[in-house]
Amino acid sequence: MDHCFSLHKVPSLSSFLPSPVKISRGAQGFTPLNSPSNRRSLRTAFTSTDFNGRKVPSFRASAGASRCDFSSLNAPLEPRSAPGKFLSGVLQNQRQVFHFAAADELKRLADDRDSAVARMFVNSDSDEACLHRRIAQLKEQECQAGVEDVMYMLIFYKFSEYRVPLVPKLSRCMYNCRLEISPSKDWELESIHSVEVLEMVREHVSAVIGLRTNSSVTDNWATTEIERLHLGRLYAASILYGYFLKSASYRHQLERCLTLVHQKRLNHRNSLQFLDLLPCGIKSLVFGHARDMQSVPLGQGPGRQEMSFDELRCYVMGFDPETLQRCAKLRSKEAANLIERHSHALFGDEQTGIPKTDEVIKTSFSSLKRLVLEAVAFGSFLWDIEEYVNTVYKLKDN
Repeated sequence: MDHCFSLHKVPSLSSFLPSPVKISRGAQGFTPLNSPSNRRSLRTAFTSTDFNGRKVPSFRASAGASRCDFSSLNAPLEPRSAPGKFLSGVLQNQRQVFHFAAADELKRLADDRDSAVARMFVNSDSDEACLHRRIAQLKEQECQAGVEDVMYMLIFYKFSEYRVPLVPKLSRCMYNCRLEISPSKDWELESIHSVEVLEMVREHVSAVIGLRTNSSVTDNWATTEIERLHLGRLYAASILYGYFLKSASYRHQLERCLTLVHQKRLNHRNSLQFLDLLPCGIKSLVFGHARDMQSVPLGQGPGRQEMSFDELRCYVMGFDPETLQRCAKLRSKEAANLIERHSHALFGDEQTGIPKTDEVIKTSFSSLKRLVLEAVAFGSFLWDIEEYVNTVYKLKDN
């Protein structure tokens, strides 16, 4: 019997792409994270910590809600490491310094891991070589658990910028096997994407839940039934699709910028302007406002080129199998682990964390749409966060 969200069972990513696009292999499976829990004690207060010259006063972290609450920090996946619990408290109590705290935690994790590895190499010829090697391995596992929690809190922070709370554990939100998610937040979740990406997102939503883009209110609130396990697989596949769209759209923007530079034979002055044509800086993507997430204009003034609705779709349809796999593949093991853990936390049983294979959920198409839109946004944010974190803490290649 099937007891996990194995991505070998997730619908192939190619089924959500334009019909001429094919993938030579199925989606890569995820290996569940089996590193031990972080044993460091939870830091529940800043004590005049200096973040880039700013003094942060002490405060206490508050506990999250334990029921189906969409208004508070009630993410399905609870942080298991000290850095994750610490940032959860910061986000609830002093949101304005969250990004400073996150950067500080990433730097601390990178330093801890590098220090352990350095001691291992220094003592490689000593009698304690085996001991230091084991310490380095344990520190690697501890830091990996910590950085995954930091990535998750950064993703949660991005959702909160759009005033969209993550759906809590479904087991807390179901009554008599009936699931309803309200408010839907469809407009906020769609505003995350640029216009050309949004068209493909809407096509994806229509394909996976069978709801037309221009469906009526009555159609949206019509009820349907779906197995919880199948819904979890659709959610995981939609995360991968959002990740793929962000990767493909950035590749497209970069290629268009390079083509524009070649055509205009930019001089030195325009070469400086070329830097402004590239996609937004990594830090602004992680901590910027909604406008930073929109597509980047390819030039100013007369002759400015606008990307048509079909341009990105045609670009993706032109991918060869190797390029398609490169854009669709998760770059780090930490990202793969995070998707696996988040999906289990969201769809798993409250006690065991394992979804019931034969459970059928009755819900509305509106709630299904909400889950799919959230998953696509999660994948898009994950791409940005992964890129940012890797500049501070070197992630493992997937």
